[in-house]
Amino acid sequence: MSKLYLQKLILSFLEEDLGTIGDITTASLSDKELRAEIIAKEDFILCGAPFFEEVFRLYDNNVKFEWKKKEGESVFPGEIVGIVLGNIKTLLTCERTALNILQRLSGIATETKKYVDVLKGSKVKLLDTRKTTPGLRYLEKYATRIGGAFNHRLGLYDAVMIKDNHIKPFGSVITAVKSISSSIPVTTKIEVEVENEEQLQEVMEVIELVDIVMLDNWNVEKVEEATLKLKKQKPTIKVEVSGNITIEKLKRLKYKSIDFVSTSKIITGAKWVDISMEVL
Repeated sequence: MSKLYLQKLILSFLEEDLGTIGDITTASLSDKELRAEIIAKEDFILCGAPFFEEVFRLYDNNVKFEWKKKEGESVFPGEIVGIVLGNIKTLLTCERTALNILQRLSGIATETKKYVDVLKGSKVKLLDTRKTTPGLRYLEKYATRIGGAFNHRLGLYDAVMIKDNHIKPFGSVITAVKSISSSIPVTTKIEVEVENEEQLQEVMEVIELVDIVMLDNWNVEKVEEATLKLKKQKPTIKVEVSGNITIEKLKRLKYKSIDFVSTSKIITGAKWVDISMEVL
């Protein structure tokens, strides 16, 4: 994410709050330098501090910060996460916008770490998905990385993902893979979603053109058998498992021969964490 893109994004957040008039509640306050504490109200993984700062800086470049916790660090109830120093008008005007980002991203990082912790001791990597809040994809995918996951493709432009709705108009997995592979740069990775044994057999016929096979909504007991078939045919193939991934299912998958597990729940299932900002 470029700095320019980030600034435009955060400016849009501020504009949403300020409208065309600005903060009419703080307008009558006199200019005064004060400090505010960012306080944790529950356990969480801190995420979003750079974006929290950017909200204030884009509004008033004189604001200073003293972080007591590092990005990605565990935080506990009652702890002071950081201190903001600046004009009282700025502190009050930017408070909610900045906290919204911090609470949302910390929630995603916290949820992600729960899944990542289950996979400790195995070679399986956790991936996020494109199920993100419109306009917030880069921030939310940043949060999954802070939580210990890895990013899947960022959009429709950086990798090929052939899913069931692509296969239908092509008529088969084989036709879809051959057609798409002939129209993209040779360095572009191709991933194919496989839902059943029939599609598995089809993808094996064109496996030399495929980089990743996603086993979507497969029974855990069938995952290992399918993975071994694929890797016997092409040892370098990567296998991803997706579909209704729960903590319990993850425990059963962690020592399989698969390479990745992907889930949208680390973003869609994450709740905002409770953080406040108190002016002193």
